Amino acid sequence: MSRHLERLLEIDNLIRGRERQTSSSLANALEVCDRTIRNDLDFLRDRFFAPLEYSKKQGWYYTDDDWRLPSVSLSKGELFALTLGARMLSAYAGSAYEEELRSSIHQLSARLPDNTWIDLQQLADERIVFRSGAQITNLDPQIWQLLLEASNTKHSIWMRYYTASRDQESERIVDPYFLHIYRATNPYLIGFCHNRQDYRWFRVDRIKEINILADTFTINPNFNKEEYLQKIFQYEVGGKTFLVKIKFNAQTAPFIRERKWHHSQEIEEHQDGSLTLSLQSSGLNDLKRWILSYGAGAIALEPLELVELIKQEVMTIKHNY
Repeated sequence: MSRHLERLLEIDNLIRGRERQTSSSLANALEVCDRTIRNDLDFLRDRFFAPLEYSKKQGWYYTDDDWRLPSVSLSKGELFALTLGARMLSAYAGSAYEEELRSSIHQLSARLPDNTWIDLQQLADERIVFRSGAQITNLDPQIWQLLLEASNTKHSIWMRYYTASRDQESERIVDPYFLHIYRATNPYLIGFCHNRQDYRWFRVDRIKEINILADTFTINPNFNKEEYLQKIFQYEVGGKTFLVKIKFNAQTAPFIRERKWHHSQEIEEHQDGSLTLSLQSSGLNDLKRWILSYGAGAIALEPLELVELIKQEVMTIKHNY
């Protein structure tokens, strides 16, 4: 970083501080002459359009507190990549960061000519479309931010949580280990639940109220995030790990081959074009729903518990129709 840029960053930091700053006080703080400071202030206004003003009462100050010194130079391609990234995150992660993303991209765009920025926006709007399927409609940005803060500072939280399967609310004390966004649209809190004395998943949009507690926690040294996530299929956690085998007919098999569904999966090909997918996972309900989504194209072979779950579901569906 050049000495000039370092000085500009320090001037910006001092002006935003609580103490009143004059040209002399800035010069003393940076150990340069008054003329250098005056030149730097002129540079900020002329080159970066800093909204700088001076008054006897306030000293140097910004008339717009949202203005930021653009310290990073971006190419047209880099800004376009950020624009697409912002669109994707906004589409998939819901409204938690939408306002901040819009503000950030707008400020970064100030580094490009107006016609270039308009071209980038038009290209992003008209030629590239992100669709996330069913979107979360009630993700509270404030709850999301509090969860990030508690997870980062390792503070336990109290929360009022809605459990959809039981259609009721409960109060929990949880140590927030980390946040996990499943299928790019479903944000989950994973942590140690004091009520259950075990690790649990909580859908963030089902958290109705949250308070950060004074109590801090230490992540269990025996807890391995990667290993924990590898044990599950999709987002269901179970206490027992099962060897699962599913046969897919020749018409369905191409859709199975083109993706990796689980880190432990193995595929056995058959002469008629069908295949058998094997994997090890805890929790069977998500597997049940996934297998049923392929209709007659998939048959659960193992374990027996999974086969029985599917039989019961099929019988209930038949009764309903």
